[in-house]
Amino acid sequence: MGDHSEKSAETPGMGSRGVTRPMAEKEIKDHNKGHGEGGMDKEQRMQMLKMHHKQTLWVYWLIILLGFWLVIAPLTFDYGNSIAQPSGGRSLWLSDAMRVNIMYWNDIICGFLLMIFGWRSLTPNRPISMWVACFVGIWLNFAPVIFWAPNAFIYNNDTLVGVLIIALTILIPGMPNMITYMKMGSSVPPGWSYNPSSWPQRWIMIVLGFLGWVVSRYLGSFQLGYNGFAWDPFFGESTIKVLNSKMSHSLPVSDGAFGALAYTFEFLMGWMGSPTRWRTMPWMVTFFGILVIPLGLVHIFLVISQPIVVGEWCTFCLLAAGIMLPMIPLEFDEVIAMGQHMVQARRRGDNMWHVFWKGGKAFEENEDTRSADLMDLPNKPMAVFKSSVWGVSVPWTLLISTILGITAMFMPAAFGISIESMPAHIFHLTGALITVVSVISMGEIVRLGRYINILLGLGLAVAPWFTSASEITLNIIGVGIGLVVILLAFPRGVIKEKYGLWDKYVK
Repeated sequence: MGDHSEKSAETPGMGSRGVTRPMAEKEIKDHNKGHGEGGMDKEQRMQMLKMHHKQTLWVYWLIILLGFWLVIAPLTFDYGNSIAQPSGGRSLWLSDAMRVNIMYWNDIICGFLLMIFGWRSLTPNRPISMWVACFVGIWLNFAPVIFWAPNAFIYNNDTLVGVLIIALTILIPGMPNMITYMKMGSSVPPGWSYNPSSWPQRWIMIVLGFLGWVVSRYLGSFQLGYNGFAWDPFFGESTIKVLNSKMSHSLPVSDGAFGALAYTFEFLMGWMGSPTRWRTMPWMVTFFGILVIPLGLVHIFLVISQPIVVGEWCTFCLLAAGIMLPMIPLEFDEVIAMGQHMVQARRRGDNMWHVFWKGGKAFEENEDTRSADLMDLPNKPMAVFKSSVWGVSVPWTLLISTILGITAMFMPAAFGISIESMPAHIFHLTGALITVVSVISMGEIVRLGRYINILLGLGLAVAPWFTSASEITLNIIGVGIGLVVILLAFPRGVIKEKYGLWDKYVK
């Protein structure tokens, strides 16, 4: 052991060339290839941890500096200057003075915490300190939204510093101490034809998350009072009416800013973990899946309800929902792959708590030789894009259903039907839901969901006839669209990939 340790320390490796998590993973992988999983004992992993820590030492110093910046920010800038008032005369649950004082002391306290735990993190093998700093970064993103940061500087300062802290604690150096327990093995789930956690698969999620953040941040800045006008290219002042509606004001926080917060975490979580995170980080895939799928659906349904509850359309709200919608089928496969691994680990008799939080051993050895290299994006953009959408196919049946759903949404306007009438509500709701179901069902792993369109098509064909304010021609069109959607729900469409244990559910 002694000879090997000395040789490892002298050999050019991560200690001389690596700076971030991927190098640590490569070092362990290369070591295991030569010595087998059993050859990596605890002492060797600790040595590797120290080598990795040495090369990422700048990270911990930067955490300290950012903490110092937070401490002096309230002392340098007047937090009570130009206090922004929420749009639409919204009443807040705390006074302006409280908003200023809370954010003033919040930044000072968070800054000192970052300095303390950043300093502690200068010593290797202190994962708790890194996690505390990470949660401070998370809180810095929440605080300006919860406490209605009194001006744009505080909001921008806290959210941007918070993002940097999260990146510096768990993204750039990797999960704290993961080197000490990381299990190398297969990249592709058993029985699958591709790796749902590959970088191309995550790249498209990162891009969509960033775009959603940009749109939601714009809406949130208006509601928080930092921007006096919310522009809408198609519906005039409808966006302002939606953002200032009773529906929006019923929430204790800005829904636009909260949406930006959600997209922030979706964007960051896209970077987390290695291309084997479906196996090595089930907890992260679970939380990412919750953020994208159920919470994403809630976001979409809230946007769908706007013409029904508020009686107005909002272009940027529709855009935000449109960005979120494809993320759902794109994320389902990674969640299913993680679930398959958990099921197989349970059958093997593994400790499920340990597997969930620290990952499990592979069931087979394989390499992901199919996915395009993300570095080839500038030269081979189409190859990378194709790799990023494996698991999602577009059968002509679902494509037409999507078009018909969008058409149904706007048919009441074409016939001059009031947006507040019951026929309009039926067309808006069923059309939007048909669109949502059709797009999500393009994910091969959830193709069964297309059968929901049978009920939606039936509702569109029948419900308008029971309203008094409807037009006979519009009703007939509803019948036509509804029946076509029903018929299109029966063909499964093309399935291009394999999904291991889940294949039997792809029908």
